[in-house]
This record gives sequence, C-alpha cells and structure tokens, in this order.
Amino acid sequence: MRVERSSLMEKAAWLRRECFEMVVRSRKGHFPSSSSCADILVTLMYGGWMRCTAANPRAPERDRLFISKGHAGMALYPILEDMGFVAKGELLKFTKADGVFKFYPDQSIPGIEAITGSLAHGIGIATGHCLAGRQDGRDFRCYVIVSDGECYEGSTWEAALFASHQRLNRLVVFVDRNGCCILDHTEKCVALDPLAEKWRAFGWNVIEIDAHDVGQIDEALQAAEACTDKPTAIVALSIKGKGVSFMENRPEWHNKMPNEEQVAIARRELDVTTA
Repeated sequence: MRVERSSLMEKAAWLRRECFEMVVRSRKGHFPSSSSCADILVTLMYGGWMRCTAANPRAPERDRLFISKGHAGMALYPILEDMGFVAKGELLKFTKADGVFKFYPDQSIPGIEAITGSLAHGIGIATGHCLAGRQDGRDFRCYVIVSDGECYEGSTWEAALFASHQRLNRLVVFVDRNGCCILDHTEKCVALDPLAEKWRAFGWNVIEIDAHDVGQIDEALQAAEACTDKPTAIVALSIKGKGVSFMENRPEWHNKMPNEEQVAIARRELDVTTA
C-alpha cells in the first residue's frame, strides 16, 4: 500500500493523533519521542519503501525496520493495525494484559523485528541482519531509527564502525535529532555536534534533512538507495513533541502525563475528534 507524497503529511498527523490518544487512554507511553519520528515512519511504511506485508511478516526477503529508540516503538502500532498486521481494536488494548501491543515492542508482535527497550542495540542488530542477508544472497534493506541520545552509547559507534568496514550499503540509519534526552537538551548534557561529521568520520554516507518534510525524507531514501559502497546515516532534524505546543522541545515531557486541561489543548492542536 503506497500513499502519494501529498498525502503523507496527513498520514503523519493521523499517526500523532493516534499516539496521543493511546497515551491518554492508558496513561502510559512516550508521545513526544514518538511524534518526532512520525513523518519518517509514515514515509517508510506508506511511501513504498518497506517491502513487508501483513500476509507474511516474516518473509525472508522482507525489509526490516528497527526502532532502536524503543520508547518510541509505540509509534509503529497504529500503522501495524492500519495495515492489517494485527486485528482492529488492538490499539484500544495498548499495555493491557489481553492486548498484543506492549509498552515496549518485541517480536511477539507481527511486524516487530527485535526488542529495543534498552537503547543503542537496534543498530547492532540491524548490522547483523544486513551482513547475514549479504551472506545468504538476499537483497533486503534494514532501516533503523535511533535517537540522538543513543549517540552517547559506545555500542552505537561500535556497530557504526563495523558496518562501515563491511560496506553494508543496504543499511540505512535515521538519527532522530530532536536535541532532547530524558535529562535535558543534549547540547547541555554532553554536546553531540557536529553530529553529521562524526558519522562521516566513521565512513558513512551522510545526509542531513528536516525530519518533518516528507519530500526530503523520500529524497534522502532515494540517495541512500543509490549509494552502493557504504551505509547511510540520515541525520533528521526533528522536534520532540511535534504538534503539541507545550511539549515541543521540552525535555521534561519525555515521560510526563498531561492533565485534563492539557489534554484538551493538545487535542485541539492535533485536531483530535472525540466521540
């Protein structure tokens, strides 16, 4: 199922609304971290890039998507329900004992490739998949979404070094560069900039984009596909809490629940229609 570029922004707005309502219903989840990567997810899943179907979610030739920032894994749940990977109504049971969708995603959920609750493991797992795919003669791609906070982790750079050495050109990593981690703004904790230059120094093809411009995301994916001799890192400048004014670029909202008045404000800004 492919959605034209002109409709992807509407799909991203829908995804933010669904994620917000999941959090409000369950009083659990990470909306701000999910909202910053929403445009990336809809472009991958509806823009014709991911070769993976609900009919056979474990097909050996499928493309793989790893949301390494596992606290934002919930952002994939509305898409999986919409595409038929799980039964309709599962979103209403998010984090409930009788539901499929857990607080953090794992492989028991169709369409989920790995447990990624612990940060900075997704890129290493994806690197292993890419290397195995090459050895098996398969041409699938691995897409990874990492947080900029994961760039504090040594395992991120170990995997990056290995992937570059192996010239894993079918590996594409989106760095969700929203500038916030759980404690504060990243540049106040331990500065990461110039982040793109760090990835280049590790031997990667590096592209810098606006994470909320689906056209730029699509063009970056085309450039990654054209690169044949190295993995690609797409440093995507994003806004944590995108779509809700009082959450945007505010680290304290990483895992904070809105009160009733704030829920009403957010619903107006996200254009949520309630029964």
